[in-house]
Amino acid sequence: MTIRLGYQIPNYSYPDTPDDELFDVVIAQAKEAEASGFDTVLVMDHFYQLPGLGSPDRPMLECYTALGALAGATSTVRLSALVTGNTYRNPPMLAKTVTTLDVVSKGRAILGIGAGWFEREHDDFGYEFGTFTDRFEKLEESLTIVAPMLRGEAPSFSGKWYTVTNAMNNPRVRPTIPIMLGGSGEKKTFRLAALFADHLNVICAREDIPRKVAALRQRCEEAGRDPATLPTSFLTSVVVAETSAELEALLEGVSPRARARMICGTPDEVATVLQKEVLDPGITGLTINMPLIGHRPGAVALAGRTLRPLVN
Repeated sequence: MTIRLGYQIPNYSYPDTPDDELFDVVIAQAKEAEASGFDTVLVMDHFYQLPGLGSPDRPMLECYTALGALAGATSTVRLSALVTGNTYRNPPMLAKTVTTLDVVSKGRAILGIGAGWFEREHDDFGYEFGTFTDRFEKLEESLTIVAPMLRGEAPSFSGKWYTVTNAMNNPRVRPTIPIMLGGSGEKKTFRLAALFADHLNVICAREDIPRKVAALRQRCEEAGRDPATLPTSFLTSVVVAETSAELEALLEGVSPRARARMICGTPDEVATVLQKEVLDPGITGLTINMPLIGHRPGAVALAGRTLRPLVN
């Protein structure tokens, strides 16, 4: 399993769209992504909108309910969270949830998973946040349970955080479900990716990519794994427009700081940046989101036409 071109839906705030029509816009984006060459559609596993994208009270759909509905609206794209917060679910329940998504989608699920980081969500919803070390200990124990369950095994495990006994996981529609870790931690996240993952989504500043690629290679070597067997992708926000004038209209009112967090330009400009700063340093796939314009018909298709040649 590898993600060559993923489309993430990071927000559900669409102008002039009432709540009862909101998911129609989500479906339209997923279908447009599927038709324009994206191989994976991903959603966030959060309860509140993230800082930088909107206020906490903005619309946010529960991840796996949304993915299950998208399974019925699409036919070829793989479906994943980017990424599941491990702290929000008991590990065998998570294995059961993603396996059910795999059954519903006829073998298109990916388990995207990370340690969890959004403290306010934990506090407001009553989940224990704990320390940084706690969350990574939990993630490693969770992967020790979930990975064999996704292979159809019935693990027993007693750890510091989790205990299971002969945890079965049926029905299943394929021998295993791929695991994707997401994050930027060179010591903890990358080590766990080398041990457990089929894919790693790297989240970092573009100038840090060469260092991240080198660190991942080192973690793989320490784990006795060939780095070539662990494909990667890079998450970034994109605004692409056919002309510079159209681009400026789309970015009107967007602060310089917000613009700096995105890759903005015409198709050639966006493609050049992603090739030079992401793919050439060693990342093997791209995952984009388009929080400003993804809901507009045709925006995802233009991104697909722009990016597909880079990863094919």
